Amino acid sequence: MTLRLDLKASSAEPVMTIGEAGAHFGVAAHVLRHWESVGLLVPERTGDGHRRYRRADLVRIAVILRAKEAGLGLDDIHDMITCRDGAARQRVLLRHRDALARRIERQQAALAMLDCAVECDHEDIATCPHFQQAVADRAGLSAC
Repeated sequence: MTLRLDLKASSAEPVMTIGEAGAHFGVAAHVLRHWESVGLLVPERTGDGHRRYRRADLVRIAVILRAKEAGLGLDDIHDMITCRDGAARQRVLLRHRDALARRIERQQAALAMLDCAVECDHEDIATCPHFQQAVADRAGLSAC
């Protein structure tokens, strides 16, 4: 997903309804309402109570989505967004960064194993010595 927003304020700043904002990001309206209920979003309200999402709200939604992609839960995202203590925020983010790096490493190993399987010309992949070695390496059984 690519979102490009001009962060310079203007008098003609675009405003979106909850449905428009949800559609823009591929998020259901009830998700945006939930994020509001836990303090992640604070959209303006019209006189009749309808939510209006301005540029800053849209950027906040993009931040939340990227943080979720990185594996952060809503509590940690809330802390990341609202924490005014840089050291505390950094601790939370470093913990998640380390976990994300480990997940990426595991996914890269899984991708390498799949690449090995794709290149295998054995009729039964389980009998391929090269594939067996790749699986054993992945399972930490190489020294056995």
